[in-house]
Amino acid sequence: MDAPKGMLARLARSAVRHRRLVVVGWIVLLVAAGAVGRGLGGDFANDMSVPGTESQRAFDTLRGRFPERAGDAMQVVVHSPGGVRAPEVERAVEAGVARISEVPGVVFVTSPYEPPMPTVSADGTTAVVNVQFAERAKDVPRSSVDAVQEAAAPIRDSGAQVEFGGAPMETQTGPSGSEVIGLAAAMIVLLLAFGSLLAMAVPLVVALFALGLGLSLVGLLAAVTSIGTVGPVVAAMIGLGVGIDYALLIVTRHREGLASGLDPEDSIAVAMSTAGRSVLVAGSTVIVAILSLYLIGIRFVASIGLAATITVATTLVASVTLLPAFLGFTGTNLDRWRIRFLHHHGAEHTDSWWHRWALWVQRHRWSTFLASLLVLGILAVPLFSMRMGTADAGSNPTSSTTRRAYDLVADGFGPGFNGPLLVTVQDPDGLTGGRGKARLDALVGRLRTSTPNVAAVAPPTLNDAGDTATVPVIPRTSPQDRRTEALVHHIRDVTVPAVIGDAPTEVHVGGPTAVAIDLADRMSERLPVFMGMIILLSFVLLAVEFRSLFVPFKAALMNLVSIGAAYGAVVAAFQWGWLGGLLDVKPGPIESFAPMMLFAVLFGLSMDYEVFLLSRVREGYVATGDNNRAVADGIAATARVITAAASVMVVVFASFLLNDQRVVKMFGFGLAFAILVDATLVRLVLVPATMDLAGRANWWMPRWLDRLLPRLGGHDPARSDEPVAGEGGTLAPSEGRDGAVASTGS
Repeated sequence: MDAPKGMLARLARSAVRHRRLVVVGWIVLLVAAGAVGRGLGGDFANDMSVPGTESQRAFDTLRGRFPERAGDAMQVVVHSPGGVRAPEVERAVEAGVARISEVPGVVFVTSPYEPPMPTVSADGTTAVVNVQFAERAKDVPRSSVDAVQEAAAPIRDSGAQVEFGGAPMETQTGPSGSEVIGLAAAMIVLLLAFGSLLAMAVPLVVALFALGLGLSLVGLLAAVTSIGTVGPVVAAMIGLGVGIDYALLIVTRHREGLASGLDPEDSIAVAMSTAGRSVLVAGSTVIVAILSLYLIGIRFVASIGLAATITVATTLVASVTLLPAFLGFTGTNLDRWRIRFLHHHGAEHTDSWWHRWALWVQRHRWSTFLASLLVLGILAVPLFSMRMGTADAGSNPTSSTTRRAYDLVADGFGPGFNGPLLVTVQDPDGLTGGRGKARLDALVGRLRTSTPNVAAVAPPTLNDAGDTATVPVIPRTSPQDRRTEALVHHIRDVTVPAVIGDAPTEVHVGGPTAVAIDLADRMSERLPVFMGMIILLSFVLLAVEFRSLFVPFKAALMNLVSIGAAYGAVVAAFQWGWLGGLLDVKPGPIESFAPMMLFAVLFGLSMDYEVFLLSRVREGYVATGDNNRAVADGIAATARVITAAASVMVVVFASFLLNDQRVVKMFGFGLAFAILVDATLVRLVLVPATMDLAGRANWWMPRWLDRLLPRLGGHDPARSDEPVAGEGGTLAPSEGRDGAVASTGS
């Protein structure tokens, strides 16, 4: 084999020759980033603002006219079977209210015994202390939240139960430990795949270096921009999965090179020029897909994508620098410390089981094609009943204080008390008298008497100027209930127009529950455009890489099919509750940002296997001109490593089902299920059957488009010389100008 050339080969050789410097540099970088991250890193918080929506306009009204009520509130829930009006409990609560009022950032605290509306339950056993912060939850320092909890803790000395709820409590500062279980499971999978302790260790070490650097950078980023609480968890999940995956693909190709007689440096250069190239294309697709989340214009969703992008980017850098350096240290000893009964040689052969499987699929191409589509279609059926929304604290684990607070409030006051709506009323004529006051009174009266699903309406609170009022509205149903969503739309679309008409009064419905509803509406509205943009970008990238129109079209279609099946499984498990007991989750809506995040991540990740498989198929096709043989040989050469890589992804993602957060469980389940389907039913059945049916059309591209598209540099056996196209376009292989095989045709 000719010595590979190109940027990746040169980079690999440089990393091998300067391997000590590369490893030391990575260690210094990792330690420095960790130290700086601990000192200067920020907290993670959810910025749920949705620009241009009713709830955002309500917040803007509060911020401009009612600044003391523009922040988010925290609830201190006190429960005593003997009654919260017992003298010792009441004294403790009042003392707690006084201590909380002195916490920095707290604007005011309402005592449950002197409220603007009742905050002692009808049976007298539960009371709610509302703590109003000056800032929204994303800007409330964690120290202030902790200080409120410390100030209220002495209430327990009176014998009462004390729990805490509200948006400022929904904060988690990083991964919860589930990734350790995923790492242990990945070790077992890699050991089964390689049969060698050293070959198993290299991908893990590289992935951990990349993940450590990525999470440190995410923490630093949180100091300058808001990153959602699930951001570092999702970043860890994806970073760990792709980190091991990418290293596994490159190490597998390197082992093949060693097995074929190449010296270690040449083998590493070949592996980086082939598998490393595929990794860069696949990783770039992941990054492009995830960064496309910025197109929807919602900071909360984009910030989670940005966190994941950082860990994927550090993984790519580690794959082309740190990994070849480590492989340089191992030399010809990569397979040392082998476990003989597990050891598998790096090379694949055409008499393998995988080769026979590919030939069987090709012989039964129509039946396997139709059967796999039928199965995937059945899996996707629940997708058509998907309801997007935001799960409330009632979906949190029972071990959390937010869940216990939610249950106490729901039992004492009704489920709607956990998600009050805040109606803002602003009138240039003023609200203290005249027509402005008449319209305000009419609105409050209609909300109380003629609006369905309203449990209570508090008296309006006016600002000092008398031109703005806030009206708390308590629904009868929980924040995540479909009927609460209907109530918000009814107030906006029916109640307000009926009362206000053409008057200059501005009325907006806000509050955390309304924000969640607006977020779901915005996501549903922009999801099709978002999906179309990702598909288009991925299509162009694959067309440039493989010089084909059918290949990227097929890849996009296959990915849509596998993602549809994953969506269906997520709906069945989390919305319908089919696996609620096993997953320890309550049935509820699909988190509004989850479909977009899952689509971006899954579309990118599924491209990993597509690129890796098709790169080998194209190499074979260019060398032989036989499409069916190239597909079978490509399956034989990649099926084992794709299966191993997918297994790593599945166990890493599935380990996050042990996380307490429902949304993290949702991501872990959706990603694991999609990768399982994609790497088995799609990649090993549907793809070979489809490519066999398409034949030579797999590699067709119009000549004018082939000339127009840029060419990626680097060593590529599939393009060892420039193609010489006929009039119609590039298609069949022929001899190039210097006798090298090139992809050409008429």
